[in-house]
Amino acid sequence: MAVADRTALPRSAPASDPERAPDEPTPPVRTVPRRRPGRWLAAGGALLVLALVLHSVVRNPRFQWGVVAQYFGTPAVLHGLWLTLWLTAAVMVLGFLLGTLLAVMRLSGNPVLRALAWGYVWIFRSTPLLVQLLFWFNIGALYPTLSLGVPFGPEFATFRTVNLLGAAVTALIGLTLHEAAYAAEVVRGGILSVDRGQTEAAQALGLSRARVLRRIVVPQAMRAIVPTAGNMLIGTLKGTSIVSVLAVQDLLYSVQLVYNRTYQVIPLLLVATLWYVAVTTVLTVGQFYVERYYARGAERTLPPTPLQRLRSRLTAAAPPERTAPAPAPGEKA
Repeated sequence: MAVADRTALPRSAPASDPERAPDEPTPPVRTVPRRRPGRWLAAGGALLVLALVLHSVVRNPRFQWGVVAQYFGTPAVLHGLWLTLWLTAAVMVLGFLLGTLLAVMRLSGNPVLRALAWGYVWIFRSTPLLVQLLFWFNIGALYPTLSLGVPFGPEFATFRTVNLLGAAVTALIGLTLHEAAYAAEVVRGGILSVDRGQTEAAQALGLSRARVLRRIVVPQAMRAIVPTAGNMLIGTLKGTSIVSVLAVQDLLYSVQLVYNRTYQVIPLLLVATLWYVAVTTVLTVGQFYVERYYARGAERTLPPTPLQRLRSRLTAAAPPERTAPAPAPGEKA
């Protein structure tokens, strides 16, 4: 037999109670919340473990928090942070532009375009990112020069690959091509999540395929694309640390240059970790508001923001305002 969460004590007095005056209001029903000792014990145990971990991290002198504060805002670290942010933004924009094109090719009725897009996604998802970066870094061994001109005809300009593709450009190309393969599947999944009746109704109105895709399909597909794209953005931010193998001076490589000179490995790695955590937190907040924006047409009420949740909890925890008792008949208010 189910047990009710709240028990009403005591019941309201019956209407025929001889001890209650006819004009006296009925006393309100007092509810007692159900006791949950297991929940409170689990919460207390989790907070105790968290306090012990924080105490060990803060009080352990081997973390060298003074050194962390010393190098946290140095120009070398900030320069590496700026390069990491720039590389992340460029890779995401270029990767999703190319990925959207590949997704449209995968959904096209042209079998050649479908096969080419599928082959691209298959190749770049089957190869590790580090292998791709090293391959592009050594592309000069295969193509020492690049030329512009008429196919099988005269050449107008020739460039040496070593001078054209530096470490930063190589990292940008490798990360973008790798990101586009995953972005193509994300966009394709978002487009397929839209009901086919939406497309058929728009085509019945005489809209072109490009207009249907841009004005009807993509806005609805964004609800499925944004969460996965946000995870990809955070993954790209952390994945840019792999370009340190190419001597690209990103955030991780910048702190490596410092601790190779000072031998303070742990505090410098903590500097990089704190910056990654800070940037990831900002991106997570931005992802929440973007998801909330695209949820306007799908939900009756938008999910509350963290500030709205805090305000509602404070309002619920505040004691109710006491109202003055109603004056008896014949008394002045």
